[in-house]
Amino acid sequence: MVTGPDGKPRLIERPPRRSILQRLRGNFLAGIVLVAPVGLTVYLAWTVITFIDQSIVPWVPARYNPGTYLGSDVPGFGVIVFLAFTALIGWLTKNFFGRQIVRAGEGMVARMPIIRSIYNALKQISETILSQSATSFKHACLIEYPRKDLWAIAFVSTDTKGEIPARAGTPQMVSVFLPTTPNPTSGFLLFVPKPDVVYLDMTVEEAAKLVISAGLVSPPSTAEVEAGFAVRRPELVE
Repeated sequence: MVTGPDGKPRLIERPPRRSILQRLRGNFLAGIVLVAPVGLTVYLAWTVITFIDQSIVPWVPARYNPGTYLGSDVPGFGVIVFLAFTALIGWLTKNFFGRQIVRAGEGMVARMPIIRSIYNALKQISETILSQSATSFKHACLIEYPRKDLWAIAFVSTDTKGEIPARAGTPQMVSVFLPTTPNPTSGFLLFVPKPDVVYLDMTVEEAAKLVISAGLVSPPSTAEVEAGFAVRRPELVE
């Protein structure tokens, strides 16, 4: 029993005690949240390594395979061979002779109706995924979509140049990519006037997590970060 602001005694209501099963369930769910991502990551990594080893190691001559002398296969040896071979191919294609070989091979593929379509599609996907960071998104932003007063997260790619701003009658425009949930690799390319773009403090990675999780994983705001800093280090914040 405690005394309230008015001087009258008040009873403190204690929260109901949780049963043993409820506490075990809570501990189990908390453990799943921590263990599941690590377990899935390790499983997927091991699956990829095993697949590459099974595909590459049989092509390696026995005298160059360390498993021949150790009596058992070495996990990851196929991955090392694959990386070294890929790097060697990349180095060869940089010189004149290698470029001529690649050009001749692409010319042969271009004469194959079905193979040509598959090769071009895979080549475009590879170039998109492995593009350098200079072509990555610059900022996360908010735009009004699909109508006014409804906001959507988008990623700023570059300033819009060429015919589009002139035709739209808006000199200053930005090209933004509007991702879909929960698959951010698909979406819409929009050309938005600069004054209509609201830039966010969160990083592109944080915004992508927000889109993928359908709003469940939201990064802290600047005010929340500053408030947490003030609580941890009050002597450094006025």
